[in-house]
Amino acid sequence: MEKKSIIDLNRLSQEEFRRADKISLVVVLDNVRSLNNVGSVFRTGDAFLIENIFLCGITATPPHQEIHKTALGAEDSVSWMYYEDTNTAIDYLHEKGYIVFAIEQVENSIALQNIQLDKNNKYAVVLGNEVKGVQQKVVDKCDQSIEIPQFGTKHSLNVSVTAGLVIWDFFKKLYY
Repeated sequence: MEKKSIIDLNRLSQEEFRRADKISLVVVLDNVRSLNNVGSVFRTGDAFLIENIFLCGITATPPHQEIHKTALGAEDSVSWMYYEDTNTAIDYLHEKGYIVFAIEQVENSIALQNIQLDKNNKYAVVLGNEVKGVQQKVVDKCDQSIEIPQFGTKHSLNVSVTAGLVIWDFFKKLYY
């Protein structure tokens, strides 16, 4: 096995990315503190052709050197919007016909592996603060909650890891 070169990978240019068909997924970051986590979500969003990222509350916005450090330019390819209040973002998504999922451990959540998606629908997922998770008032506005099953001693995953798992799962169900 020989590693592929950058040329062999045949990646899209930023302009080609902007014109490419996207999966109907918006990622909402609810008060995410770490700029490295924000950058990682941009990079994962780029990899799997998400529609948009909504940066809410204290979540930092590009341009920022610490976001760029992990996004590696994906902050320039993936569309994003800033909302001071996450619930305003949720209201906007509902007005536009999105089904909104909180990624949170709540009563009656749906395990990620059991989520059934329809390619004709539009979806958004809300990821929360590294310590407090998705705000309860935001969970209350969401249509449903998705939980990633965990079997070890820890009760949560890093925000960027969670985003990677969820975005990949949605991509597999919406793209192929």
